[in-house]
Amino acid sequence: MEQKIRTIHEPARDIPVRAAADILIVGAGPSGLMAAQAAAGKGLKVMLIESRGYLGGNLTIGLPILGFLGEKGNQIIKGLPQRFIDRLKEKNAASDHRPCKLHVSLTIIDPEASKTLALQLMEEAGVEVLMYVFCTDVIKEGDEVKGVIIESKAGREAILAKTVIDCTGDADVAYRAGVECHKGDAEGGMQPPTLMFSMRGVETQRLRDAIVNQPEIYDMDIMPAESFRNEKFITVGLRNQIGKARDAGIDIPVARTILITGMAEDEIWVNMSRVNGVDPTRPESYTHGETEARKQIYEIMKYLEQYVPGFDKAWLDRVAPFMGIRESRVIVGKYVLTAGDILACRRFDDAVAVASYPVDLHHPKGGDCTLEYCGDCYDIPYRTLVPAHVENLLVAGRCSSFTHEAMASTRVMSTCMALGEAAGRAARIALEEGVRPSQVDVQKLRRELKETGAYLR
Repeated sequence: MEQKIRTIHEPARDIPVRAAADILIVGAGPSGLMAAQAAAGKGLKVMLIESRGYLGGNLTIGLPILGFLGEKGNQIIKGLPQRFIDRLKEKNAASDHRPCKLHVSLTIIDPEASKTLALQLMEEAGVEVLMYVFCTDVIKEGDEVKGVIIESKAGREAILAKTVIDCTGDADVAYRAGVECHKGDAEGGMQPPTLMFSMRGVETQRLRDAIVNQPEIYDMDIMPAESFRNEKFITVGLRNQIGKARDAGIDIPVARTILITGMAEDEIWVNMSRVNGVDPTRPESYTHGETEARKQIYEIMKYLEQYVPGFDKAWLDRVAPFMGIRESRVIVGKYVLTAGDILACRRFDDAVAVASYPVDLHHPKGGDCTLEYCGDCYDIPYRTLVPAHVENLLVAGRCSSFTHEAMASTRVMSTCMALGEAAGRAARIALEEGVRPSQVDVQKLRRELKETGAYLR
């Protein structure tokens, strides 16, 4: 007999207050790390909480950082994000920013070194870090957020804060605070996620030579042969080979072969799993995505070993600890950035970041994607970080105020890092001035960003 769906009444109870902070950042991915550093200092207590047992988010799953350079070759992401790369380079754990015909620019980083550096930076900045906790609710008085409720093995606790910055990627804090949020396109379809994995023992020179010398067989999308003469590169293509593999009965979920060199000479990260219909805000859907993507890895490996030069003796080295989510909730802020703004290279008086990555839309249905370029770069206004009707809350990263199409450009890590830095500095300036973050002097914020090394037009 089918069990009826029921609700359970939870009795009211007193929740212990674990801590009180001036600025609380929820989520320690690319935007959260930058926000915490930017907010710290001048005697303020800054806290950073994270659900996983390490910091860094998508910096730790084998992805390159895209978008430090603009379409005209100039560097448009600087400030704290660049200092993060500089520190990695000191450890030989990051490449230079390399121009890329398809992705504008490519910066290879080492995932494990990124985790270690993230913790070091928080310690140096005096940020109090708390891991293994989930934000499950907010504390709100009127239209003001006063803190969050967390859950962990220690139970249910509260953290009070004068300002909260939501860097969860899923707008978890904003959603629970009653901020209007959206997911996906007009039908709710979101860009599908990918579970990255790396292979070692790859003969990268063989792969490079095949692409350069036999382009009629090993075809690339847009990218010229010269791209593969560099030590570090990314492939997007080999559609011919995927067609042959499919004819032979190998199930490949994507239309293109996306391979990224790692920091080691024989290391390749593979960006080819794809599970359509995943909603990362629903655990059953996320579980399905992780399960299916892990199954796909072994079909993809079979394809690489049999159809891509240099992989016949390679082995699976590691699988990313979680799926890379391209799309989730986004908020409705004081301004909603659109694809039209991006493609028009629009400028804003309250710009706090500049970006240039194309509108790279992985279709919610099917296995392909489309890219649209603006030809230069565009501004992201401060108002995209500010919820329309909730105070003492800023939202930074891919869950800021963007349309479905615009977020296909702003979602890359370099842009999220720049937005995190802007949010952290804004939160601190607002407290120093005794105003809400929504009322901060944006021109003062812009001056500080420029004075500390960020790029603004």
